[in-house]
Amino acid sequence: MKLNSLAKETLIACRRAGLMIATAESCTGGMISAALTSVSGSSDVFDRAFITYSNQAKQDMLHVPEKKLEKHGAVSKQVAKAMAEGALSVCDSDLCVAVTGIAGPDGGTDEKPVGLVYIACAKNGSTTIVEKHRFEGGRDDVRFQTAERALKLIQIQALVP
Repeated sequence: MKLNSLAKETLIACRRAGLMIATAESCTGGMISAALTSVSGSSDVFDRAFITYSNQAKQDMLHVPEKKLEKHGAVSKQVAKAMAEGALSVCDSDLCVAVTGIAGPDGGTDEKPVGLVYIACAKNGSTTIVEKHRFEGGRDDVRFQTAERALKLIQIQALVP
């Protein structure tokens, strides 16, 4: 499915649920927010995007604790969760999806290989969901699959009362 079609569906789901959404992106570098804002009329549902590629940006903009980054690394369940929850704490959105991962082709290790991505979705009044994925393909493939799954996760959370 093309990201544009998925973005339209995501916006419709959030509109029906009365949710304002935000994104906190690392490995996708704004791809998710670009897909959402490519849809005319998205401003009634989409609030803002945080592009937090560096650890310092994660700390400064999303209040991810330095100790969490040091202990678990930027690509971890704990940091993805902190990114999503941190974004919600600094904006007026109802829901935030956060992504952090290793898109490649460099940067992977045996413990954290290329294609490893964590996607977290925080929603006011709900438990934050964090998913671990191992996407295949090159850098663009990993980034696309991450954005695609993040949009689907927003839709799932929009259905939760």
